[in-house]
Amino acid sequence: MRACIQQRFHQLPHTRFSFLHPPRIHAYTVANVENPSAPSREDYAYANVFLWNTMIRKQAENGDITRDPPLLYYIQGLRTGLRPNGQTFMYLLKALVCGKNVNEGEEVHASVVRTGFASSEFVSGALLGFYVANGFIGQARQVFDEMPQPGLVLWTLMIRAYVCLTLPGEALELFRTMRRVGVMPDMVAVATVVSASGLLGDLGVAKTIHCFIEKSGVEVDAFVSSTLINTYGECGSLTDAYRFFQETAMKNTVVWNTMIHQSLEHNNLDLGKQLFDSMPERDVASWNSMIRGFANVGQYEEALALFHDMEISVFRPNTLTLLSTLSACASHGALEAGAWIHSYVNNNDLNRDGSLDSSLIDMYSKCGDIAKAIQIFEESPRRDLFTWTSIICGLAMHGHGKKALCYFSEMNESQVSPDEVTMVGVLSACAHAGLIEQGRRYFQSMEKVFGLVPKIEHYGCMVDLLGRMGCLKEAYDLIMGMPMEANEIIWGSFLSACRVYNNVELGEVAARRLLELDPRDPWGRVMLSNIYAEEAKYDRSMGLRKEIKEKGLKKSPGCSSIEVNGSVHGFLVEDNSHPCYNEINSMLEKIEKLMN
Repeated sequence: MRACIQQRFHQLPHTRFSFLHPPRIHAYTVANVENPSAPSREDYAYANVFLWNTMIRKQAENGDITRDPPLLYYIQGLRTGLRPNGQTFMYLLKALVCGKNVNEGEEVHASVVRTGFASSEFVSGALLGFYVANGFIGQARQVFDEMPQPGLVLWTLMIRAYVCLTLPGEALELFRTMRRVGVMPDMVAVATVVSASGLLGDLGVAKTIHCFIEKSGVEVDAFVSSTLINTYGECGSLTDAYRFFQETAMKNTVVWNTMIHQSLEHNNLDLGKQLFDSMPERDVASWNSMIRGFANVGQYEEALALFHDMEISVFRPNTLTLLSTLSACASHGALEAGAWIHSYVNNNDLNRDGSLDSSLIDMYSKCGDIAKAIQIFEESPRRDLFTWTSIICGLAMHGHGKKALCYFSEMNESQVSPDEVTMVGVLSACAHAGLIEQGRRYFQSMEKVFGLVPKIEHYGCMVDLLGRMGCLKEAYDLIMGMPMEANEIIWGSFLSACRVYNNVELGEVAARRLLELDPRDPWGRVMLSNIYAEEAKYDRSMGLRKEIKEKGLKKSPGCSSIEVNGSVHGFLVEDNSHPCYNEINSMLEKIEKLMN
């Protein structure tokens, strides 16, 4: 690396570093002798160091360190006789962090030691930050340990480094050492330690840190308050989080949002909605949390209603709002509402960079309009992993297996590597199109070509494909050779295939495994009963039917839905809970009379 820098230096125009040349400094000294009022040699040297530092700082700000490496400027400055100061090293290390140049950073570290700046807390902090940014926590700790008397800033930086690298035990141990040597934490240090206890997930440790804060007299600001609420939630205690929220006097919008977020994370929508309604002042994050919370637990209609409330409020939905809302539309099958949101996005120019395209493709696919999904993909300026995956999975869902595989080939040609979700779509496309050879090839290529370890979803797709094509023995062998236990979905898919091809022997195996996984689900018994009936084994078939009746087992009722004026109405078998039940029945009777 250094050789490359030297070569690059000799290729640069000589005038680029002309302001650093010693002859100019000498000229300034002569001028000073002749004219005592002229700037001194020290003044010019200081000015040169300032310009030197400025050039290095600009490299860090511009982020383009491949054309002109920052270390090149540093080396040339040393050659012209300039002496670096603390700012030189801080700017240089910041520039090197941007480029992840570890070897060059180690050279700068050696230069810091040689020039005596290793005892500077600010320079040591920059060195520590450089090593942490590159994942070298051992070197960062060495920098810290070599400081004779690290101040609070350096203690906090080191503790935070452990937190950032998900090492909460080391962070808490260092905090204990810090207290033993008599260093008192401030609000930033306290918030960092609280975060560490949250990562540890130990409620007892979280309460101990909270107790220390109260006894030490450290000022608790809104940041510390929100961190404590978040930590209690991460430790599994919504009760303690809410108790602290009620007690603390520091309740800004961030603290309210944190409490709402934890309520929703613990699936306590009632508390979340109560807090949201009680907020003295909301922001976009407040709305986003509530919309996402309702969507995550399947209450899509409530999520869409909140979006409409937000749309008529003073707050403008952002990308996160739209992602959550489109997800709700997709899961709820609300095509009309999803199309309205798409129109809203276009009218307000909220998708200029194409970041919403994958969600729009997913929404239209799941709501049944695959043609619109294809149109959005073809017009999208953003052909990344997510848009490719969305269209491939959407086409597979609609049974367009061959078209999905064509897109997958284009994706590979575009040098975009698939992930696990993409491969689920590809294998599902093969299953729907009956492409057994392609399915086998793609399944084998996951690990060999793409470096992806097949998960249970991929095995499920292959079992589905083999079962559809009647390769029941191969499907069974695949199940038995899986590195993980097969779940109800895989055994259910295999049992369905046994039902189609009337394979009693393997059907009995599948049904038995399903009963072991969920003894209260009658579906396996019903399927096996049908297999027996097809094979004229009526005694066994009736025996299973009798067992279902005696045990009081019931299948989950079927559900259908319809979207009317942007609202999705669901109907279960023998369900009379719909508010318009009587009107619907009355209309059905009128239609029946007209048909007769």
